[in-house]
Amino acid sequence: MTSDILMVFGILGVTVALFIWDRIRMDLVALGVVVTLMLSGLVSPAEAVSGFGNHIVVMIAALFVVGEALVRTGVAASLGQWILRVGGESEQRLLLLLIPTVALLSAFMSSTGAVAIFIPVVMSIARATGMSPSRLLMPLAFASLVGGMLTLIGTPPNVVVSGVMSGAGLGGFGFFDFTPIGFMILLVATAYLVLVARRLLPDTRPELKGSPRRRLREFVERYDIKDKLHRLQVLPGSPLHGESVVETGVRARYEVTVTGIKRKGKLVSSTLPVLSETRIEVDDMLLVYGDMSDIARFCNEQRVEDMGFPEEERERARKEFGVAEVLIHPESQLLDKTIKSGLFREKFKLNVIGIKRKNQPMKVEFTGVTLQPGDALLLLGGWSHIEELENNRDFVILDTPAELHEVPTRASKAPVAITIMVGMLLAMVAGWLPSLSAILLAAIVMIVSGCVTLPEAYRSLNAMSLVLIAGMLPLSVAMDKTGALGLLVDQLINRLGESSPMMVCGVFFILTSTFSQFISNTATTVLVAPIALATAQGLGFDPVPFMMTVAISASTAFCTPIASPVNTLVLVPGNYRFIDFVKVGVPLQLLALVVTLFAVPLLFPFEG
Repeated sequence: MTSDILMVFGILGVTVALFIWDRIRMDLVALGVVVTLMLSGLVSPAEAVSGFGNHIVVMIAALFVVGEALVRTGVAASLGQWILRVGGESEQRLLLLLIPTVALLSAFMSSTGAVAIFIPVVMSIARATGMSPSRLLMPLAFASLVGGMLTLIGTPPNVVVSGVMSGAGLGGFGFFDFTPIGFMILLVATAYLVLVARRLLPDTRPELKGSPRRRLREFVERYDIKDKLHRLQVLPGSPLHGESVVETGVRARYEVTVTGIKRKGKLVSSTLPVLSETRIEVDDMLLVYGDMSDIARFCNEQRVEDMGFPEEERERARKEFGVAEVLIHPESQLLDKTIKSGLFREKFKLNVIGIKRKNQPMKVEFTGVTLQPGDALLLLGGWSHIEELENNRDFVILDTPAELHEVPTRASKAPVAITIMVGMLLAMVAGWLPSLSAILLAAIVMIVSGCVTLPEAYRSLNAMSLVLIAGMLPLSVAMDKTGALGLLVDQLINRLGESSPMMVCGVFFILTSTFSQFISNTATTVLVAPIALATAQGLGFDPVPFMMTVAISASTAFCTPIASPVNTLVLVPGNYRFIDFVKVGVPLQLLALVVTLFAVPLLFPFEG
């Protein structure tokens, strides 16, 4: 054993120990691995940083952008709501829906891509139910790994093993040759994750910076406006028919603000410039703000009827409209102007629905109150316009509701986002484009089409996950380059002697699965598959069951957060520790071993 091999094993041991110790951030440990490999001379400087340009890292970064677009357009929330409607708030029912859905998707596309798509869905479900994301995200990751066992293209190790067999003149595996064994493992894994693993999963929540944000209802309570929001239906014969929102003069005459128009089930915000000329029609539902006495006078004189504002309608309105609490800047151009002369709707596309002066709520008068430095205003309008307040110098933003980061700000782009995502999946499954090309193209088109902005795309990149993956990839290069992994494999094979074929399969499963926890499962398969083939032929057995065992075991990367990119992806949003993967992953890995050793000889006999 050379000194280089000893050094690689030492670095691997220290890295694993630091991960288990959990006192130093994993991404910092990964960067330490890069520096150590470089300084030791085990790899060249270019090889040490090669992980940051690795196609896996680039692909995951692009998938973050695609996932952010699905969030911004509301696609993720809609899918989450569908799962919620079917599964309710039961953790077991939600898992029974999520696990097979993600596994099926992973059978035909990258498991990393499937998880990246579903992370925002799970986060949306967690927010809606108050459930900790940690209860769902790890089962999500494991389901995607098992899903990769279902088809030939489900995961790269399957393709590698099939290629090794073809190269040896044995013919590769068929597209669905993996399906029976993968399906058995999926059934066992589902039962384990739903019935047993939920007792081992942590109930932790991602750490929040600062105090938790207030919800919309808390803003309503603070400004005492709960009873000032109404839905009014325009009756036949109303003078409002045919008039625009501006021409009616509702705000000046009645101190009533029309914030939206609902027509034939579609909510149209009057805060949008295009709606300043929208004509009011009979049967329109007006969403308005005002005191009860002003509303009553308005209803009597304009033939409109107060229809109440039930909670389900308020929930629908919250998806379109939000509020922001702002402070008038001492140098604001709005000083000494009234709400009317301040032209809030025209300039900011927002309406003033609350005023506090010296921390006391005041009546909102559009012409009778001039704005003073330090006045706090509650502004109402579309979520996208509330986001734009961050760049306005007339205000100091005091607070925005938590819903600002939860509601889709570009819901109109949802069909575009869905089309792009479906196109990406088709290109990958049909083989029209390499996975990296398809995903990068999808990310770019998401940005160009307006589903997500470039600043949002940059903010969506999870730096910790990307650095962790990029930092650990050079370790697999070092193990391959120094011959460390090959040495271990050779030693184990030499000690097998006259072992039974079942024992040999078990050894290859454990060997492949163990190394897949720390280095790329693809790299592990490339090294182990030829040895498994040669061993089977040397012992006089059919190589097919051995090769199938290697392929299946390469996908059982359940035990560490660095075992697979999908595990790393859920690490941060799930707020997991290294030991959490060990506790939940080891039993699942053993179950996969038992199922594989039972099923492989039945479907692929050792003696051909």
